[in-house]
Amino acid sequence: MEIVIIGDGKVGYKLAKQLSVENYDVVMIDGNEKKLRYAVDRLDIACVAGDGVNAEVQREAGVPHADLVIACTSADESNMLSCLIAKRLGARHTIARVRNPIYFNQIGLLKEDLHLSMAVNPERIVADEISRLLLFPDASKIETFVKGRVELIEFPIAKEGRLVGMSLAEMYHKYQIKILVCAVEHGDEVLIPDGDYVIREGDKLHIAASHKEVELFFKLLGKHKAKIKKVIICGGGRVAYYLSVQLCAIGMQVKIIEKDEQRCEELCELLPKATIIHGDATDQDLLIEEGLEESDAFVALTGMDEENIITSLFAKSQGVDKIIAKVNEDRRARMVEDFGIDSIVSAKTATADAILSYVRARKNSQASANIEAMYQLVDEQVEALEFIIKSETRYTGIPLKDLSLKSNNLIACIARKRQIIIPGGDDCMHAGDSVIVVTMEKKIEDLEDILM
Repeated sequence: MEIVIIGDGKVGYKLAKQLSVENYDVVMIDGNEKKLRYAVDRLDIACVAGDGVNAEVQREAGVPHADLVIACTSADESNMLSCLIAKRLGARHTIARVRNPIYFNQIGLLKEDLHLSMAVNPERIVADEISRLLLFPDASKIETFVKGRVELIEFPIAKEGRLVGMSLAEMYHKYQIKILVCAVEHGDEVLIPDGDYVIREGDKLHIAASHKEVELFFKLLGKHKAKIKKVIICGGGRVAYYLSVQLCAIGMQVKIIEKDEQRCEELCELLPKATIIHGDATDQDLLIEEGLEESDAFVALTGMDEENIITSLFAKSQGVDKIIAKVNEDRRARMVEDFGIDSIVSAKTATADAILSYVRARKNSQASANIEAMYQLVDEQVEALEFIIKSETRYTGIPLKDLSLKSNNLIACIARKRQIIIPGGDDCMHAGDSVIVVTMEKKIEDLEDILM
C-alpha cells in the first residue's frame, strides 16, 4: 500500500514512523529539507522537498499512483487544497487534518466537493477524550468503542487498595460484574493476563465493560469520586474551546485562564456561559485567587508541554482531585506519568490512532471483518481494535473455548445489537457483531490474524 504524507510536523512524523514499521511504502513531502533529512536518517521512508500544494511536487512523490494521501500540515487550507489536487491527480483516498472550528463544522458540505475520504480534527478528538475523563473521574484514561457503548479504561491500583493480593478470578467471583481486565501494566512489564494473575500495588489495569458496569464496579470498590462541577482550564486554544462547549452544555462551571487578550475577547463571545480570565496560568497567585483550591478539576491545555506539566503539578500540590494535562512529546508523557498527574492526553497520538485505524481498514477491505476503531495503549505496546464481522466465517458460531487464539491476544468484548457481552468460553461470534480485540501483536488487520 503506497501512502504519501504531506507535512513533516509532529503528527506527520509519528504517522510516518508507525506506518513504515508496519511495512507500508511511505513518501513524505515537506518544504523543510532539514526536517526531511532527520526523518530519512531515522525512518525507512522516501522524502520529497517542496510544497504539498504544488501538483508537480505531488507527481514527484508518486501521488497519481498512491493508495492514500494524508495532508497534516499546520494550515487547514493547504491540507484541503492538497487533498483536492491529489484526488484530481489520481490518488485513491485522501485524509485532511482540519482544525479550524468554522471549517470543521462545515466539513459535511466540503467533504464531497473536496473528495475527502476522511477529515480529522485533533483538537476535537482530544476535547472528547477529556470530557469523558471529567464525566468519569475514577479513570486515568478512557477509550470508547461501539459508538460509545463500550469503554476501555485505565485504572491505577493505589496503595492498600481492596484488590491488592487478589487474583483476577477471585475479583470476578467476588464482585460479579461484567468487566474484563484486558491488559496489566506494572513498571516496564506489560502483559495480557489470565484469571490466575494476582493484582499488585502499582498495577495499572485496563478494563473493558459498558459504562454502567464500570460505574457499578467503582462503587463496589468504594472508589467512586464525587461528580465534577467546577473546572479550571489553563490555556484558551481550540481544545479549550471544544471542551468548554461540551462542559457548559452539561452544566459544569468552566473558568478559562488565557494570557492573550485578543483571544480572551474571542472566547467571551464564543463561550457566554464560561468565565474567561486574562492572565498567565503559570502565576501561582493568580491560580489561587481564581479558586484553584475549590475546583474539582484542573485541565492544562497551553501550547507548551512544560507549562502544562508545571501548572498540573502545582494544582496537585493544592489538592485538586482530578488533573489532566496535554503533553504531545512522547518522552515527556512517559516521564510525567510517574509524577502523579491523573491523565495525560495528546493530540498527536489521538490523530495518529484515528488515521491508522482507517489505513488498516482500507488495506484489508476484502477481509472477513472490518476495522472500525483502533487505539494504542501502554506506550504503544498494546493495541485495542474494534472489528465488525461482515459475514459468516470459519470462526463464527463456534464457542470461544473451541477457538485457538495466538498468545498475547484476547477477545475482550462482543457487541450484538443492543447487547454488550463480556465473553466467556461458551459465547460465540456471529456475523454483524462488533468484536473488540486486545493484542500485543502489531499489524493485526483481521480477526483471522489472531487465530492459530
